[in-house]
Amino acid sequence: MDTNAEMTRLQDLMPASGRMQVRLLLDPRQPILIKAPFPRPWKQSHPIILNPTLWQDLTLPQRDLVFLQAVCWLTSVQLVKPELYQGATVVGAIATLVELFQGDVVGLLAAGGLTAISATQIWRAGTGTQALIAADRAAITVAQRRGYTEAAAAQHLRSALDAIATLEGGTLSYTDLLRVQNLRPLAQASTPSYPA
Repeated sequence: MDTNAEMTRLQDLMPASGRMQVRLLLDPRQPILIKAPFPRPWKQSHPIILNPTLWQDLTLPQRDLVFLQAVCWLTSVQLVKPELYQGATVVGAIATLVELFQGDVVGLLAAGGLTAISATQIWRAGTGTQALIAADRAAITVAQRRGYTEAAAAQHLRSALDAIATLEGGTLSYTDLLRVQNLRPLAQASTPSYPA
């Protein structure tokens, strides 16, 4: 597999929103096939790191869907969107600083607790099972715009999850099992096909 050609192909496969926010990196020493670290709000672009040795062992449709899923997940995490938990985190952080300067231990603990709880909820919303399932569905939608049928895209993503677990020398995690279970109804009427 020519890595430069593959990187160019993946850039072309990416939705327009992802091209501005995601950058591709290769790391052959990485023990996992694909890694998309949790996005930091202060960074302009977020990396997706591929292990080219393991990457070439997937079929082309599997690579497409796994990559699109990672891009969709990265672009869906919105840390600075003004919502309840983001607001509570900001208010809690400000209150923590105020209480720290005042020397009020009880107020400091209460404000710090508010900050910690709301930050944990933001983290869970971005990394939880529901976020990954939503990214799976978004990847299938993008794949449909790239010529896949919904059923074929779901089948390829489902088989890719199994293949990744095998390539990485393990079994499916609980989260991946839930994702496979959610993809099963979409993939049932499928005979795998992909665009030429």
